[in-house]
Amino acid sequence: MGGSCKRIAMWSGPRNISTAMMRAFENRPDCAVVDEPFYAAYLHTTGLEHPAREAVIASQATDWRVVANALTDDAPAAVYYQKHMTQHMLADMDLAFTEAFTNCFLIREPRRIIASYARIRPTFSLEELGFTQQKALFDRECERRGEVPPVLDAALTLEDPRGVLGELCARVGIAFDEAMLRWPSGPRDSDGVWAPHWYGSVWESTGFARADSPMGSDEEKDRVATPLTPAQEELCARADDIYHAMSVHALCRPQST
Repeated sequence: MGGSCKRIAMWSGPRNISTAMMRAFENRPDCAVVDEPFYAAYLHTTGLEHPAREAVIASQATDWRVVANALTDDAPAAVYYQKHMTQHMLADMDLAFTEAFTNCFLIREPRRIIASYARIRPTFSLEELGFTQQKALFDRECERRGEVPPVLDAALTLEDPRGVLGELCARVGIAFDEAMLRWPSGPRDSDGVWAPHWYGSVWESTGFARADSPMGSDEEKDRVATPLTPAQEELCARADDIYHAMSVHALCRPQST
């Protein structure tokens, strides 16, 4: 199946709807998924303390080259969806391996990301949120392809999941499947060992839901109103420039008049 495998790499920062997006693709009968394959390499190299750090390191290869080779060589299904965190891409990594993928970018308004992330890790840098790495990957892909790759905004996706996912599928060259809109609740064998610490809301979900809808989780609603500290406000201001530079390209964004 190697030559016919469509490898879709979705590049996101943390506390986005990245796991829900993985659920959507995994619900397709023609798709296999992989969850944050560079996480162990990232923790091993940086020494950062994350929930379940030792279990994460034990669960995956810690050499990024081994991971990259597997992602470009393996063909587990006709569609191979790869959920990637941009903060896992470190400065000494050769990103040439990404040229084997159809690269897409998932963005979210920084204030929501920062408020959500702070609930799990109260002290962090902008680099740990992946904003600068995501913009560098995006710029690299624009230059390589000579066109803007698909960009998904989390808010627009939650507002119109069928529209955004339909446009995404058209852009990456696969048929849209209604199965992408709903999935069974609960954990998956494909979830990383870190899932119990990060995926509570997704485990309860059965589809995409706006934060202000009746289906929105209480945790998500709380995040909207969570105030930021002065240090977090500074990070937010820096991240906003990156977010807005990419958000103008988001799929299904209403055109200004």
